[in-house]
Amino acid sequence: MLEFRAVDLHLYNTYSRKKEAFQPIEDGVVRMYHCGPTVYQRPHIGNYRAFVFADLLRRVLEIAGYEVIQVMNLTDVGHLQDDADQGEDKLEAQARKEQVDPWQIVAKVSAQFFADLEALGVQPAHHYPRATDHIEEMVEMIQLLLEKGHAYQVGENIYFDVHSFPHYGKLSGNRLDELEAGARLAINPEKKHPADFALWKSDAKHLMKWETVFGPHGYPGWHIECSAMARKYLGEHFDIHTGGEDNVFPHHECEIAQSCSAWDGPFVNLWMHTKFLQVDGGKMGKSLGNAYSLDDLAARGFSALDFRFLLLRGHYRSPLNFTWEAMQGAQEARKNLNDWRNRLLAVTDEKQAQAVDWRSGSAICQARKTFLAALADDLNTPEALAALFPLRNAFLQGHWSGAENAEALALLLQANQVFAFLQQQESSTLSDEEVEALIAARGEARLAKDFARADALRDELSAAGIILEDTAEGVQWFRS
Repeated sequence: MLEFRAVDLHLYNTYSRKKEAFQPIEDGVVRMYHCGPTVYQRPHIGNYRAFVFADLLRRVLEIAGYEVIQVMNLTDVGHLQDDADQGEDKLEAQARKEQVDPWQIVAKVSAQFFADLEALGVQPAHHYPRATDHIEEMVEMIQLLLEKGHAYQVGENIYFDVHSFPHYGKLSGNRLDELEAGARLAINPEKKHPADFALWKSDAKHLMKWETVFGPHGYPGWHIECSAMARKYLGEHFDIHTGGEDNVFPHHECEIAQSCSAWDGPFVNLWMHTKFLQVDGGKMGKSLGNAYSLDDLAARGFSALDFRFLLLRGHYRSPLNFTWEAMQGAQEARKNLNDWRNRLLAVTDEKQAQAVDWRSGSAICQARKTFLAALADDLNTPEALAALFPLRNAFLQGHWSGAENAEALALLLQANQVFAFLQQQESSTLSDEEVEALIAARGEARLAKDFARADALRDELSAAGIILEDTAEGVQWFRS
């Protein structure tokens, strides 16, 4: 373990607008919910910043010794095009565009999403609830809100009354007297206040609809989905809720209002949000033609892990600018750390690394303290990563002892548990003895000036993932 509890993990709470010492509701257990994708189109790389952050947070908590229960929803109905109560359902609009059934869109995009997560090294959540599988839970919650006077029904449409919840706006900083119809909120004569939001809507033309106590043609509002699913898998009160900064209002604000009103108690202790990923200093979006997919990155020669590393080089609460030059820098930096791992394995092994006690007082031990302190300070990934590169440079200068090599390998492998940026080593069919024999044969060929054979032997070793370096001390090798 990385002993995060010893350095006191502090995380920024969007709700309180300050860093807070993290303390789970149940000792040793963390329950957290992450807003997942609306599965109408394959997510672009900007969407993945929030999902990679959720994975980072989970990894940090698990390595700190917590048992984590992670839920990420899939929105497959009810997310309208303006993110509020107006416009067409995104799933149905896409289905009409492609002239297919909405369920086909859901299946295709969900498969793409999970493939992208795997490529990015994101650990699977424990639950991926789909909205359409939890209509019963939503209806139950809406009925409770109606009974308690927090919601009202107009025909078959049901709205949450924001005036019934005094704390509405605290997460986002919005005030009800400023949320009048106009620039941000559409005029809807059914609502008591323009900020009231739909819990349930009725539309006979809607393709995805359910017959309930509210009527025959209904479907849920976007906000009620997450509250109902979070309660089912995590309980009425849980530890952490995350999402992108665009989720703060109205989505998360509405989640708080309806959940606290329904259960008459606290909902989430800690709200965490990532900033947008920009492109060339501007907004990223499908309509702008710059909403790149992981396939677009691969076409330029970049792996999903290169992109993951780019994301982790920026702090989650700071805007991050995507450029192809930045991708190149991330690829090179990740490659250097990957190469360093392989070089360390050539001079030490994981058993020695596992035996490190971290009490030597060496520069590496100090770097580890810096690494841990950075992560404990609201997941300061740029500072944590910065602690690694001076160690790599010192190693390449060749002045380290065997004990320092073991410490460095231990730290790098622990860092990879958090960041997951190192690629798996290529499998080689050659044993160490076979590698040494081929290197010796190459040396004999060079002495005999049979350079063609020497080159052929080097190529054979390279094809098996063996990297050779001719130094003043002789040939050194390591596995790629």
